Amino acid sequence: MPGILLIVGAGVVSAFQVGKASAALAAVQADFALDLATASWLLSAFAVVGAVAGIAIGVSVDHAGARRMAVGGLLLQGLCSGAGAFAAGAMPLLATRVLEGVGFLAVTVAAPALILAATSPRERGRALAVWGTFMPAGLTLVMLGAPLLDAVGWRGFWLANAALLVGYAALLARGTRSIPPGAVPQRGIADDVRETLTAGGPWLLGSLFATFAAAFFAVFAFLPSILADRLAVSPETAGVLTAAVVAASALGNLACGRLLARGVRPVFILLAGFGIMVPCGIGILGDVLPGAAAYALCIVFSAVGGLIPVTLIEAASRHAPRPDLVGATVGFLMQGNNVGMVLGPAMAGAIAAASGWPAVALLVVALGVAGGLLALALRALPAERLAERQAGSGILTSTMVEDPRSPDRAARSAPRHQGETSR
Repeated sequence: MPGILLIVGAGVVSAFQVGKASAALAAVQADFALDLATASWLLSAFAVVGAVAGIAIGVSVDHAGARRMAVGGLLLQGLCSGAGAFAAGAMPLLATRVLEGVGFLAVTVAAPALILAATSPRERGRALAVWGTFMPAGLTLVMLGAPLLDAVGWRGFWLANAALLVGYAALLARGTRSIPPGAVPQRGIADDVRETLTAGGPWLLGSLFATFAAAFFAVFAFLPSILADRLAVSPETAGVLTAAVVAASALGNLACGRLLARGVRPVFILLAGFGIMVPCGIGILGDVLPGAAAYALCIVFSAVGGLIPVTLIEAASRHAPRPDLVGATVGFLMQGNNVGMVLGPAMAGAIAAASGWPAVALLVVALGVAGGLLALALRALPAERLAERQAGSGILTSTMVEDPRSPDRAARSAPRHQGETSR
């Protein structure tokens, strides 16, 4: 478990780079005299990079190795954060943010593959659940770092993050040396991209992640403003309350690990997650419930939402076109996540401007229904049906197993991808 926590820590310090832009947005605006529309690109740069480059980074993880990509991603973020501290204007700063986004994506795609390589099948559900906490943990901690931002300014904050990232890269490189490197695919990158894009599993998983992220961020992108209005509190207080809500999603991540370890079928977790998010979204965005009740639903919405990413990442090894394309499949998942992060707030903002926040609840309902239908479609895939039969018959409690009668079992037992290396 210490090794898993070390890998999770790489995600946490990477998540700092997402949250630092939000924390320092006002200071950057004042320094460069930016309007809000221009400054918002500093926030969305990571999502845009992920929406475009997810599968490319995933295939690179398969070919270059997860450990190398994770360490390289940390170093790239560190170097770009350091360069951004000396930016003379908005465009150079934005350029460093785009490159930081590439490094962030490299870490978040490579880390699950490292975890798969470092754990046995029975441990993977819980290990991936711990990994799933990296984003809420990172965002919450960086929000709590506001006093440091006030003391050193946004440029000093960027430099502090640069030092942290470079130092952590050295720590990760040293601490993961014992993880087997796995086999490098012999096919070309273009062939691997093509095979991933023509398989049904990655598309369903990516679509599920996009649907979830769109629903989640349709609410959370505007939550500080919503809470300030519903609870009649200051923006500062609304920010603290939002941080608490974000932290609640980590509870869902950890709970999902326990559910998977106990053999609960992924489709049931997905249906429960989307099914509970829908009424919560209605209560949060509607104008019927009192503010305190709406805030309680925010916590439930966040915690239940935390079930979905862990379930989808855990399913990636089953639905990869080949065992050595797990990285590409996780990359496609992250691409779907980032598409949802871009589209969800954009759609919610447009609907709210035209018809008010209660109308955004209809968007959440539509996305929740779509997520449920996609989950049922995922269940129909052969890998899920096999896992359900094995779980039901008591062959194995882990859902990440292979049928011993499968005709391609011999091929799968050959030298494998980092995420599937024999223990």
